[in-house]
Amino acid sequence: MDNLTLICTAALLNLLAAISPGPDFVMAVRNSLVYSRRTGIYTGFGIGLGLAVHISYCAAGVGYIIAKSIIVFNIIKYLGAAYLIYMGIRSVLAHRTKIEISAEKVSLDLTRRQALKIGFLTNVLNPKATMFFLGLFTFVIRPETPAYVIVIISFIMIMTAIAWFTIVAIFFTQKRIQDAYARFENIVNRTFGALLILLGIKIALTQR
Repeated sequence: MDNLTLICTAALLNLLAAISPGPDFVMAVRNSLVYSRRTGIYTGFGIGLGLAVHISYCAAGVGYIIAKSIIVFNIIKYLGAAYLIYMGIRSVLAHRTKIEISAEKVSLDLTRRQALKIGFLTNVLNPKATMFFLGLFTFVIRPETPAYVIVIISFIMIMTAIAWFTIVAIFFTQKRIQDAYARFENIVNRTFGALLILLGIKIALTQR
């Protein structure tokens, strides 16, 4: 496989992984709806930082150790599951804001750092992301792949994820969607909370 084909293949696989429903998508949509477009976008940046961590340790060969060690894999798995369940319970128990979607709601918004942290933890503690990148660095990116090609692939994957979740944040903060959210806030919060809890349970039960 030549370098250009390799880059395109890795980029396509990463895009498909990013747009498929999962913890990252649910969290990005939730933060965009509940808080703001800015928070949704920074959640996406946090997810991108999480991808950088996965790419780094897989490139360094640590991903192989994680995949082979049941203890290490289970630690990551249960931490990720616990975090998603915790966030899900918070969402289910959240009280209705009872205010209009406007500049007034910014006072209830998360800080950039908080949004980054949520996105980062959601991605970096997802064992399925670990297995995805391990598979990518095992079957697509070979040991003989030039370093500059890995750097290009890494940059494209991170930027693709950030761009995708920016689009998600922009879409879910359109006025019509925000107005609908304002009318059904409790239902939406509980639905997303339940999804996060179910995803957490699914991850906890995941077998390698």
